[in-house]
Amino acid sequence: MLLLLQQGQYQTFALLVVTIVMSLSFHEFAHAASAKHFGDRTAEQQGRLTLSPLSHIDPMGMLMIIMIGFGWAKPVPTNPRNFNSKWATPLIAAAGPASNLLLAFVAINLHGLFVNMGLDFATSTTALEFIRLFVLINIALMLFNLIPLGPLDGHYIFPYLLSRQYGEIYTRLNAQYGTMAFLGLIVLSFAGLSIFTPMWRAARWIVSHLQII
Repeated sequence: MLLLLQQGQYQTFALLVVTIVMSLSFHEFAHAASAKHFGDRTAEQQGRLTLSPLSHIDPMGMLMIIMIGFGWAKPVPTNPRNFNSKWATPLIAAAGPASNLLLAFVAINLHGLFVNMGLDFATSTTALEFIRLFVLINIALMLFNLIPLGPLDGHYIFPYLLSRQYGEIYTRLNAQYGTMAFLGLIVLSFAGLSIFTPMWRAARWIVSHLQII
């Protein structure tokens, strides 16, 4: 993202920062809200049941986003012993990516509604760029977090798609090697290998089918 500043694309940089902060905050809020729904108030008690970015944004994670385009928010704490359903773990994990899909869907269709209403601001260059970035980034965040490696949300969901035997094997292997494999993908991406190209293609395809207004 620093390249945007070096190229003088200050508006795009600012819109990306706003988009990422909003999207990550809503993502983590969704985890906290779903955890409370399933009987665990740990996140709520630690002040995470809020949309305020101050409660969710990790300063180092945000700095990394600005410096290299990749970072993180504060993970939402949970206590599985408080869960009131055997499906709580995967559903709480899925709530984050689902929230990004919801944000993208609402944003693109609300913008379409404003355009149909003839509101001038909706067709401004800034509005069009913001909506494009906001929707694409949220879909990319959804897909990225569904990768079943390391600490990403997908590693909580994937075992429930497998038999108990293979789920246990996967969980053990991910605990041992998942984070290393995940970091390896990031390194390969920065080394010039198009590791995440299929994800961006999928994101653009999903975006092209989101608008109904």
